[in-house]
Amino acid sequence: MFKKILLFLILICCSVSAQNAYRDLSSENWTFHKQNDSQKNKAKIPGTIHTDLFENKLIPDPFLGTNEKQLQWIENENWEYETKFNLSKTELKNQNIDLIFEGLDTYANVYLNGKLFLETDNMFRTWKQSAKKELQIGENHLKIIFKSASNIGKEEAKKLAYILPGDEKVFTRKAQYHYGWDWGPRFVTCGIYRPIKLQFWNDIKIENISYEQISLKNDLAKLNFIVDLNCQKSGTYLLKINDFLKSYSLKNGKNILQIPYEIVNPKRWWCNGLGEPNLYAFQVSVSKKKKNIDSKKLNIGLRTIELVQENDAIGKSFYFKLNGKPIFMKGANYIPPDSFLPRVTDSVYQSIVKNSVDANMNMIRVWGGGVYADDAFYDACDKNGILVWQDFMFACAMYPSDVKFLENVKQEVVDNVNRLQNHPSIALWCGNNENDEGWHNWGWQKQYNYSEADSTSIWNGYKKLFHEVIPQTLDSLLAKEKNIYWPSSPSIGWGRKESLLQGDSHYWGVWWGMEPFEIYKKKVGRFMSEYGFQGIPSVETFKKFAIESELHLNSEVVKAHQKHPTGFQTIQTYMERDYKVPTKFEEYVYVSQLLQAEGMKTAIEAHRRAKPNCMGTLFWQLNDCWPVTSWSSVDYFGNWKAFHYQAKKSFQNVLVSFEEKETVIDVHIINDGKAKVGGNLNLELWDFNGAILWQSETGYSVDNKSNVLVSIPKSIFSKFDKNKIVLRATFCHSYDELAGKIDCTQSEFYFVKPKELKLEKPEITIEYLPNNEIKVSTNTVAKNIYLYQEGTTFSDNYFDLLTYPFDRKIIKLSKPAKDVKVMSLYDTMK
Repeated sequence: MFKKILLFLILICCSVSAQNAYRDLSSENWTFHKQNDSQKNKAKIPGTIHTDLFENKLIPDPFLGTNEKQLQWIENENWEYETKFNLSKTELKNQNIDLIFEGLDTYANVYLNGKLFLETDNMFRTWKQSAKKELQIGENHLKIIFKSASNIGKEEAKKLAYILPGDEKVFTRKAQYHYGWDWGPRFVTCGIYRPIKLQFWNDIKIENISYEQISLKNDLAKLNFIVDLNCQKSGTYLLKINDFLKSYSLKNGKNILQIPYEIVNPKRWWCNGLGEPNLYAFQVSVSKKKKNIDSKKLNIGLRTIELVQENDAIGKSFYFKLNGKPIFMKGANYIPPDSFLPRVTDSVYQSIVKNSVDANMNMIRVWGGGVYADDAFYDACDKNGILVWQDFMFACAMYPSDVKFLENVKQEVVDNVNRLQNHPSIALWCGNNENDEGWHNWGWQKQYNYSEADSTSIWNGYKKLFHEVIPQTLDSLLAKEKNIYWPSSPSIGWGRKESLLQGDSHYWGVWWGMEPFEIYKKKVGRFMSEYGFQGIPSVETFKKFAIESELHLNSEVVKAHQKHPTGFQTIQTYMERDYKVPTKFEEYVYVSQLLQAEGMKTAIEAHRRAKPNCMGTLFWQLNDCWPVTSWSSVDYFGNWKAFHYQAKKSFQNVLVSFEEKETVIDVHIINDGKAKVGGNLNLELWDFNGAILWQSETGYSVDNKSNVLVSIPKSIFSKFDKNKIVLRATFCHSYDELAGKIDCTQSEFYFVKPKELKLEKPEITIEYLPNNEIKVSTNTVAKNIYLYQEGTTFSDNYFDLLTYPFDRKIIKLSKPAKDVKVMSLYDTMK
């Protein structure tokens, strides 16, 4: 009762002061039920039908065991949600009351006080409509009927004379991964997945704010703010932007104000690893007669960004310039962090971005088969200097091109671009993921037996959507410096030679083509935006959805959480090539992660060695939407796989990388920092008992435009047992000359595959130190030391150590160290 009185007083205050206000209807008492059922159950808003059913104990945990199979019936039903809420006489006196649906998934009929109020057909759009006439003093009734997206998609498919690749999902403007993927389950869910709000406003409201960056120089930044106002009462209003204040005479209806703004001695926004991601906070407010009516906040970053595509000696470049500086992009592809989106809190998005920062990334690609992420994700990218390659939500299919569908997509683009365009993290807008490649390289025309007329119609529809509707809409919304558009990723399929000479590349010869990891050294394109290899998640993760007796590769539960049809067989084939295959499940999981890490290290470092011909490497994939064996480097529960620790090393600004050739071993020193670095490269050949057999030390200066190459003849090492030696390179350089700080980067090279190494049993010692630190050392070479403590992240893991006292490592833990367990590769080779 107290809460209702307090809310009532707040609304009266807002109304009296003419301050526009919002009321969140998500917190009302909501119920849901299957259509035509009488039993009503409590609903949580935002939510989904699957999570509501689970919370009411009407279904088992969708992620547990093999439960996914028995829950497919849910997608075929229609579901009703409803609530009642009270409006006061004072609230209803507001001149305008809009009902705003920030996310309805997907086909919804909305009834307000018994009348059809709104019909929706796109989960990516914000639906806003005046409700003033339909609302009443006292009790109001809101009911939303969600129709089966699966059934509607199938009905729409029947209307076409041919089949579109992608099945029924392509007809629905709904997250495509909900229909299942080779890393995700099929949960074609529905529900109110983002808040529902009432907006009370009088006289005027701010519809949208954007800005143009007219010029950016060291002494002055010139901006132009564009403020879109909806004015219901003409007159003179005062507009304020931070310290800028000016009165305007506004007419009834839409008013667009363009307001110049200058910043003296501006600080630029830089990506991670190159400088501070400086942000400027702005508050835009409109008032009348000294009463504030409406206001909005935004943070902007001052930077220039360009996508440079120029003809050169080998084809055509593809790289980004940030603040005039060519940047080698290092990062990963991001998918939605959960099958059920309302479960993703702001802290989850922040954790994902932190994992990227901690692994020395500077770019994330938001993949087109998911959703446009919540504001919290882009805010975190802004604050941490992570650039975003933003796909529109189309993936691996061909889509309709009728007028209704195209108009729906156009409004989707408007809603999301207006929401996201002020984020300095946004670097590029991309039309789709792999649709162009699929059409030209995956044999769809033959598979679906298209006539020439069918093929022409489908391809013309593709061009209409991705080469006309989307870019033309962007042109109408974005200032020139923000409008970087790429129609499809990749531009050319990985089986064609041209794919490595221009545009961006998805290379899947490894994994899908079963080619060896070594092929990554040859298949290097101009910008590698997708490639990957699976790694099995930790046993800790398996225990969250399986019981002890189910922890083996033939378990139905374990197989249910592997969505690639031949995933485990592919892992096994690659593992047999390089490792001794363990029989124990825990050891098999560990070796699978080493396999993934080593394969991805081969790819990433080949890409970086090819700088400046190659200027970007974004692996597949960063995260998971449920507990699963997948290509991710961080599993669903946030546990780092061996690959993420390796990515942290391979993405560091200054890198030492080995490349074996027929007669020499090349050592590359690569510098992606802002300035030239100088230091000593120390090369040491060790045997497994700790003796240094050969060494060399030379000074080098490395700029940030190419890399230094040092070649060592293999003949130097021919007299040693190659199964029992390791070559270590250490490059120590100054990174803060004024403070006299030195940083060292290190890498090891083994002359044979891991399965051929003659490792001795290491005695690994862990010494517990203050401040959540441990010291790790060993009496002989210990390869891929794996440290484990439940719920703990380590500053380094899966690392190699040589012999004490020459080699020891201090590790920082995310929580106090109590009983750290340890494993090394030797344990799997007994």
